[in-house]
Amino acid sequence: MILVGLILLIVGFLTGISILWTIGIILLVVGAVLWILGSVGHAVGGRRHYY
Repeated sequence: MILVGLILLIVGFLTGISILWTIGIILLVVGAVLWILGSVGHAVGGRRHYY
């Protein structure tokens, strides 16, 4: 999810499409939050891992 967010940020920046930029930021933040929660051992959505 973090990788997809980064790709969308780069593509949105290079092409000037603002919706890709916005979606990329959202995916990047959600991916980082899930990664942090998973690394500290909290269950996300009732699962120990979100993948």
